[in-house]
Amino acid sequence: MLLSTAWKSYEADKRIEGFSPYTLKAYGLQAKLLIKYFKDPIIDTFNTERLKEYLVTQDKDLKPSSLAHRIRFIKSLFRWCHEEGHLSFNPAAKIKEPKAGKRIPKFLSEREIELYVKPV
Repeated sequence: MLLSTAWKSYEADKRIEGFSPYTLKAYGLQAKLLIKYFKDPIIDTFNTERLKEYLVTQDKDLKPSSLAHRIRFIKSLFRWCHEEGHLSFNPAAKIKEPKAGKRIPKFLSEREIELYVKPV
């Protein structure tokens, strides 16, 4: 089964499950990037190393949260392929998400505090 065919089946299944159209749209973008990078291979040709190589090439241009989203999609797609019997093993099972960076809290200025705090 080609990766593009697997994606179409996965998308249809998740649509039936009631996934949000926004989630499916975001996953569709991730699928398109994956298909373009690997030139639509047969899904049996994937292994953990190939997926990690793909993620490493994408890593330099993405924030950790964006890379984590990409990894979640890949893990979900390959888990589904494995559960549906299209793959004998899940090549994405051992891939881990990057640690999320800590966000610096945004502090309010004195003017903003005055606008938000109502006198009693």
